[in-house]
Amino acid sequence: MLEIKDRIKKASHNGLTVQKIFKTETAETLLITLEKGHNFPEHTSPRDALLVMLEGKIKFFIQNEEYNIKRQETFSFPANEPHHLLAIENSKFLIIR
Repeated sequence: MLEIKDRIKKASHNGLTVQKIFKTETAETLLITLEKGHNFPEHTSPRDALLVMLEGKIKFFIQNEEYNIKRQETFSFPANEPHHLLAIENSKFLIIR
């Protein structure tokens, strides 16, 4: 069955939230919302990942570098590399891995 869900549109900015919106044996897509001024603490991804910024602006810290990522930009990063984030604005983004 094919269906359209509007979870992305309805997701609110309340601290940090992570929702699995798609998962198979080889891939998953996460919807992450991050309220302005909130952090996503240091963690790693089990697979290479692509971040797709839907709205807002974040600072992404990885390998002693800082990247500013804003609406409609993408950012790819390797598996098992420690990273953390800070929301500069209320933000929503997808992690595809």
